[in-house]
Parts: sequence; C-alpha cells; structure tokens
Amino acid sequence: MLEYRVVARRIDAHGGMARCKGAKITLDTDVNGRADAFNPAELFLAAIAACMLKGIERVTPMLRFNLRGVEVKLHGIRQDSPPKMASVDYELIVDTDEDDRRLDLLHTNVRKFGTIFNTVSAATRLEGRIVRAAKG
Repeated sequence: MLEYRVVARRIDAHGGMARCKGAKITLDTDVNGRADAFNPAELFLAAIAACMLKGIERVTPMLRFNLRGVEVKLHGIRQDSPPKMASVDYELIVDTDEDDRRLDLLHTNVRKFGTIFNTVSAATRLEGRIVRAAKG
C-alpha cells in the first residue's frame, strides 16, 4: 500500500499553508474567501483533475495514445444541509488525432484506474464526458 502525508498550518484568519515533499499550496480559509488561493471545495475539484491528468500520463504510453494536450473542466455543486459536495461534472478535452474508439478507451482507463476518481465516485455523483479539442 502507498502512503501519503501532508501537513497544513494556519497562517492567520485569512489562510493557511499545506506542504508535502518540496511543494506548498496556499489555502483559502478566509470566511469571506480570497482570490489568490484555492478554498477546500476548489482543492477537492483540483484533486480530481490532477488524478485524471496523472492517469492520462500513466496510460498513454501503454495504449500508444498520441495527444498534444489535455484540459479538464470541473463543476461541483455543494449542498448546504448537511454540507457536502452533491455532485461533480467534468469535461475532459483532449487534443488528439486518435479515433473516437481510442478516445473512449482513454476515458475508460481514466475512470477505471484513478485513485481519487474512484474514491469520489463512490461517495457522490461524478459524471462527465471526454471530447476532442476543437481544431485551430
């Protein structure tokens, strides 16, 4: 089993700092929000996106899938009572010349083998689609 460790500290009433390895992320913990940091819901969505991107990096060599770029757009809905993420929708945009069957295969692999993807999809509605990037 793999293990992960992150340490987060309060900086002040407006933010905190999370660290792992040699990386750090400023956290938006201000009750009024702040524009220069991710709040917890945004970090949650970013974790899903990072999982999908990492999954693509992992499977493209095995599938011999050629791409020029990838973008993930996510939209989360938070319910108030009890507070939780009720749903997450995504659009996975791939710049590729691969055919539709291969694009669907990539999507299947992203959904099947992503640790964060699988954890989130077991807890809430996580749905989306893969599309080809527009030419030009």
